[in-house]
Amino acid sequence: MEKKQIVPYWKKDRKKDIVNEFAMAIATINGSGSATANNILLRTLFRMGIPVSGKNIFPSNIQGLPTWYTIRASADGFVGRSEVDDILVAMNPSSFADDVSKLAPDGVLLYADDIGTPITRKDISVYPMPVKKLARDANVSNNIRDYVANMVYIGVLTVLMGIDLELLRQTLSDHFHGSAKAVEPNDKVLMAGVEWAKANLKKTDHFRVEKIERTSGCIMTDGNAAGAMGAVFGGVQFVAWYPITPASSLSESLNENLPHLRACPETGKDTFAVIQAEDELAAIGMAIGAGWSGLRAMTSTSGPGISLMGEYAGLAYYAEVPVVIWNVQRVGPSTGLPTRTSQGDLTQAYFLSHGDTRFIILIPSSVNECFEFGWKAFDLAEHYQTPVIVLSDLDLGMNQWMTPAFVYPDKPFDRGKVLWEEDLEKIKGKWGRYKDLDGDGIPYRTLPGNRHPKAAYFTRGTGHDENAEYSEDPVVWERMLQRISDKISSSCEALPAPEIDKHKGARFGIITMGSAEPAVEEARAILAQEGIPTDRMRLRAFPLSKAVKEFITAHERNYVVEINQQGQLRQLITLETGCVDELISVAHLDGMPLSAKWIYEQLTAREAK
Repeated sequence: MEKKQIVPYWKKDRKKDIVNEFAMAIATINGSGSATANNILLRTLFRMGIPVSGKNIFPSNIQGLPTWYTIRASADGFVGRSEVDDILVAMNPSSFADDVSKLAPDGVLLYADDIGTPITRKDISVYPMPVKKLARDANVSNNIRDYVANMVYIGVLTVLMGIDLELLRQTLSDHFHGSAKAVEPNDKVLMAGVEWAKANLKKTDHFRVEKIERTSGCIMTDGNAAGAMGAVFGGVQFVAWYPITPASSLSESLNENLPHLRACPETGKDTFAVIQAEDELAAIGMAIGAGWSGLRAMTSTSGPGISLMGEYAGLAYYAEVPVVIWNVQRVGPSTGLPTRTSQGDLTQAYFLSHGDTRFIILIPSSVNECFEFGWKAFDLAEHYQTPVIVLSDLDLGMNQWMTPAFVYPDKPFDRGKVLWEEDLEKIKGKWGRYKDLDGDGIPYRTLPGNRHPKAAYFTRGTGHDENAEYSEDPVVWERMLQRISDKISSSCEALPAPEIDKHKGARFGIITMGSAEPAVEEARAILAQEGIPTDRMRLRAFPLSKAVKEFITAHERNYVVEINQQGQLRQLITLETGCVDELISVAHLDGMPLSAKWIYEQLTAREAK
């Protein structure tokens, strides 16, 4: 069978029929209620078997400013960000002119006809929609009319693009869990849009959709919800958090799911605690206290919160207390761009706190890995008796992605080296909390509730020896800190291994991490089609395994693709491996997810030199 030709989205011919391949931008106002309509549209396309992703580009105020929702549909499965909009639904007068100017030639414009801005472009298909009139005539309550009016453009799109109407209406019902009070007004406006479009619009564009089978066995969710569910399956018992964009929905999801998933079946009582603390310092302090007491404990935050948590994280590092910290990254420094995405906290996370620290970091690149790392982080934290940081980001955490169904844990929890009464009874002589008895750098610990006379010890953030006794002896200090560092170093082979994909005749390597992956893979597919095969390594954890240096040294040059300004991933790889000349930084930060177009242009330009 002849391999299908991949047409880069920025080179597609929009004068010809295009099926199941488009990028759509829906321009509205923050707080207008468009999220419901957009989510229903996205999920209907997904249920039609079309690979899709949805990104919400919103301002950091409460309401009133422009917001955009983008949908990328691709039968080839490329659902990273598109820089080019094929279809624009314009509902916001304030951004109308700028939005229309960015629409691709031979693109599609649907707009609310009460927007008075003149349309001067002659190279696009234009469909005005009487949104306010249709919403008014649908006879819905005045207090919700402005919100359900968004269903007009869903109805018009259904007719124009051939979306399965019955499936759409079923998705609408499912969204509101069958509640007639919510479903009926939305359905009225939806059908008003459908009937008006059938009667009044003549299709002049070439975009349409049809059912295919590319999403079977997949689900659609966001990384924060997936990470929360992973934590549930990882046995989380204690969560302390403070609200911050874009991490809040992770703890909110735990609040939503834990009550019905983790109540004691015999008594009905909760087997967990979720606490909204007064600030980030209190949140991590509580989580560390819970981890010290033997609970599987976590907190979630973003860059500003991580900055505040630094001192407490250092305490847990040196006192060897297990805790899980989720950092859903946003753009900094300072308040920065709270609702834009970044990978700018990598260096901060690795060396968080003052003094000589180095933290285990997990870096998911998909919502499936958010789930996986959600439970694995607890095993690693307790095994190595240390904080584990899961480094996600806004694009992955808050946006909608399709993913294969989650693979649930198939082994018992790894609680690490915990001594109970019978264990202590077998020990002859004095037990030392920070003694390395096995040569792996990991000591044994006891938990509160252990009644054996030998169980107690002082937990110290100050200098201490193997027996947890206070010490300022230089030799003891150096020995203790070195053991902890060695323990962290030894974890590298137990962490999620880098994912490596090699192609015969590859000219160079590409190294990346996290949510940059979809754009990298799309760019690689296009490069391969043009006779430029590449090898790729996606890092999933720090510290780095031996496989990383082996990959780097197997190539004359490796492009390190990441979403920050200063090339932090390249810097850390150099620090860990000693490789310098083989690594070329391809870093970019404008608050938006990377695109395949940008990566393709960067790599081809550099290769042409």
